[in-house]
Amino acid sequence: MNAPPSPGHRPLRIDAHHHLWNPATRPHEWLAGEEMAPIRRRFTEADLRAAAASAGVGRTVLVQVLPDLGETAEFLALAAGSPLIAGVVGWVDLTAPDVADVLAGLRSGPGGRFLVGVRHLVQGEPDPRWLVRPDVLAGLRAVRDAGLVYDLLTLPHQMPAALKAVRAVPDLLFVLDHLSKPDVAGGSLRPWADRIGALAERPNVVAKLSGLVTEGDWATWTVDDLRPYAHVALEVFGPGRLMVGSDWPVCLLAADYARVFATAEELLSGCTADETAQVFGGTASRVYGLG
Repeated sequence: MNAPPSPGHRPLRIDAHHHLWNPATRPHEWLAGEEMAPIRRRFTEADLRAAAASAGVGRTVLVQVLPDLGETAEFLALAAGSPLIAGVVGWVDLTAPDVADVLAGLRSGPGGRFLVGVRHLVQGEPDPRWLVRPDVLAGLRAVRDAGLVYDLLTLPHQMPAALKAVRAVPDLLFVLDHLSKPDVAGGSLRPWADRIGALAERPNVVAKLSGLVTEGDWATWTVDDLRPYAHVALEVFGPGRLMVGSDWPVCLLAADYARVFATAEELLSGCTADETAQVFGGTASRVYGLG
């Protein structure tokens, strides 16, 4: 194992997955409930800069929160004026017949050059086969034709359909968010491990080492709780197809920004310096075309 580079010579760190929101301007129904009270407030780009500095992060990818074109347009305009946000994963209605036109419209608007990908909240779809509906597959092909990537936000029971979608559009690059949310709190690995292994066999899939702290017990989780899932991800994807994301501010339910990145460092402690640099920045830069 190689020693990590000193902080003064650390390669550029990229947070490949975070959010921003303001519940006062748009309804965020998912923030209802007492357990969400700690994050039921506005989180701004200035807040992000302060958090990112705590972990030595120099660039970020801002990911959609709501199925709302207005939010995506605002995120793109924000990125255009931010020295930190290097890319935006936005939202479009994949089932609409005009996906290509909508994407073109977003790209022609303020900050349109920062659009690097598209995501839909598949985890909330009641149909476990939503991703393989003909209209959704047509939308995914429009994303491919626009030269963008597609972020997969799925739960373990939706992974079989995700695999079929990945096979159906083999020339679209898919990014699996949060490792498809394994059951960290329950400590079970299967069938999740088998399903993520099948996804990793497809060369057009990469994954985010993100969101794990909130899949464990928010108050008592430890690095050892997360280690089996990170180990599986490293084994099946390898460092060149993994990227670290904070999932901030959602992560604040279980850990602050700096602790999330410190945890990632521990989970990657067996990797070489070059491998760690890939997970902490190189993969995200390449996949999202951040330059």
